[in-house]
Amino acid sequence: MKLIKHYRELYVYQNPMSLAMKIFELTKHFPSEERYNLTDQIRRSSRSICTNLSEAWRKRRYKAAFIAKLSDSETEAAETQVSAELAFLCKYWDEQTFREIDQVVNMIDHADQWLIIRRGGPDV
Repeated sequence: MKLIKHYRELYVYQNPMSLAMKIFELTKHFPSEERYNLTDQIRRSSRSICTNLSEAWRKRRYKAAFIAKLSDSETEAAETQVSAELAFLCKYWDEQTFREIDQVVNMIDHADQWLIIRRGGPDV
C-alpha cells in the first residue's frame, strides 16, 4: 500500500477536482441570464468540495475537526448535485451529463483510516 503524502494524491480529491473543471467547461455554454445564478452557484459549490477536502487533510490529527471538514465537503457536493439537477431540468445538460455530475464525495464513512494517530496521546 502506497503512503499518501499529499491530498492531491487522493482519488477522493482528484475526482471532484476533475468534476469542478468539467463543470467550469460545461457552464460556459449556459445562457447569459444564468451567469449570476446557476453558473456561479455550481462553480462555487463544486470548487468548495475540493477546498474542504484539502482542509480536512490538514485537520486529520483531530478526528472531530477532520469529520467536520468532510461534512462540509459533502454539503458542497449535495449543493452541486442540486445545481446539476436544475441544469438538467432546464435542459442545459443532457441526462448523461447530469448522471456524470451527480456523484457524491464520500470519505466520511471511513474517516478513522485517514487520521494521524499520535502515540501515547488521545487521537481526538
